[in-house]
Amino acid sequence: MTRRSRITLRTADPAHASKIHTLISANLVEGHLLPRTLAELTTHAGRFVVALRGRKVVGCAELAPLSPQVAEVRSLAVDESARHAGVGSQLVEELRQRARREGYDKLCAFTHAPAYFSHMGFSIVPHLWLTEKIFTDCVKCPLFQRCGQFAMVLPLDAVSEPAEREAPLVLARHA
Repeated sequence: MTRRSRITLRTADPAHASKIHTLISANLVEGHLLPRTLAELTTHAGRFVVALRGRKVVGCAELAPLSPQVAEVRSLAVDESARHAGVGSQLVEELRQRARREGYDKLCAFTHAPAYFSHMGFSIVPHLWLTEKIFTDCVKCPLFQRCGQFAMVLPLDAVSEPAEREAPLVLARHA
């Protein structure tokens, strides 16, 4: 059995942008992420958390502000070699903690895999409950009228552990 080196999380900097771009691009094939330009990633590198195994970037996620109250988990991607080891959950938890520290009321995610986020305490909500996302990004998306993603929300209240929350409420999916 091969022993894997430890995963560390850190705030990305512009030098990580090309590695983040490569990771996101590799995950586009699965159809669960929207493409990002290298220029955009370089500009917003400080909003990303990267997961490192040694010096290799094996995961990333962005805390994208949508309004003073709402931030989004965006561009969550994990290298195939690091999947099923909790890297994605670690990234989302780090973004949750940062969002709370930065004063957001809720964290949202738009995903094709709602079960993944619901085990972390997110609940499915109608897309229209997140007008910040709709009017910031969705109206410009070529898939806007046929979006297959679930809108999910995690309130950033005083409860710190997802297991301490009540079971998430599941509502109908917006198609």
